[in-house]
Amino acid sequence: MKKTFVSNASASMQQYAQQGKKHEYWFSIPQERSDHLYVFFIQWSPDMYGEGVRGVGREPGFRVVKKNEESEKAAAEDEPVTDINVKEWEVVSLTEYHRRIDALNSEDLRSLCKRLQITTKEEVNSTHGSAIKTELEPETFKPNLSEPSDLLEAQQLEKLARNLPPRTIGYPWKLAFGTSKHGMSIKSLYRAMQGQDTPVLMVIKDSDGQVFGALASEPFKVSDGFYGTGETFLFTFNPEFEVFKWTGDNMFFIKGDMDSLAFGGGSGEFGLWLDGDLYHGRSHSCKTFGNPMLSKKEDFYVQDIEIWSFE
Repeated sequence: MKKTFVSNASASMQQYAQQGKKHEYWFSIPQERSDHLYVFFIQWSPDMYGEGVRGVGREPGFRVVKKNEESEKAAAEDEPVTDINVKEWEVVSLTEYHRRIDALNSEDLRSLCKRLQITTKEEVNSTHGSAIKTELEPETFKPNLSEPSDLLEAQQLEKLARNLPPRTIGYPWKLAFGTSKHGMSIKSLYRAMQGQDTPVLMVIKDSDGQVFGALASEPFKVSDGFYGTGETFLFTFNPEFEVFKWTGDNMFFIKGDMDSLAFGGGSGEFGLWLDGDLYHGRSHSCKTFGNPMLSKKEDFYVQDIEIWSFE
């Protein structure tokens, strides 16, 4: 027979609970995560935790950034959403919020902003945001590199910059890894990724002079299975620049071990694959990105690799 022993303290707590008191739940979180929890409360119960309620008058250390009108229009038309990470709002710090606005506040935009009657930072980030992005001058997309690229020309850099995730906008490109500096070794590649916390852009030039590669939603690492998000994509400049984004068919974004690094998958084929020596590679069409072969030949030899981070 099972016996239950109730201590005096437990009995007192039960008696207290039976008095009709409301339950209180206490928990602790790291200080740097408090703003994220607070914005959750505001989104969940704005009537209780919104601005001005119960004396809450301080400016929070975050800003809720709504998605652009294009996404809202797609939702209104009941178009299927393929990206499981899509949401109607995004939480960013005030520093990140103002950085994104400042990235748009350039000389090249002044005439456009005047024509659209945009005069404040808030208006720049509001309904005209998507229109501005589509009408930006090429100079706006010219990235700031920590050092010159040996593989990408100025026009190629701008074309890639136009397709990067929004969270990389305004950040300088930093060369995190290069085979000319760090050698042809996947171990060196993984070591260079330690401490990185941004998306990374891998650019490959093969022995045929073709340039192609991948944007990874997070730094490369050794993994038991596939990782990454729908921000990941493949690209090629062979014969013309083209980007192949997530199709939604599967979630085989990135997989790394000590013998290889792969992107995309399905039906036993990788969209892009490199061996542990970073010397032999292979490209094939895959369901993850719906891409054709990125290189001229399915099997190729690597001439050089650059990996750029955004910080």
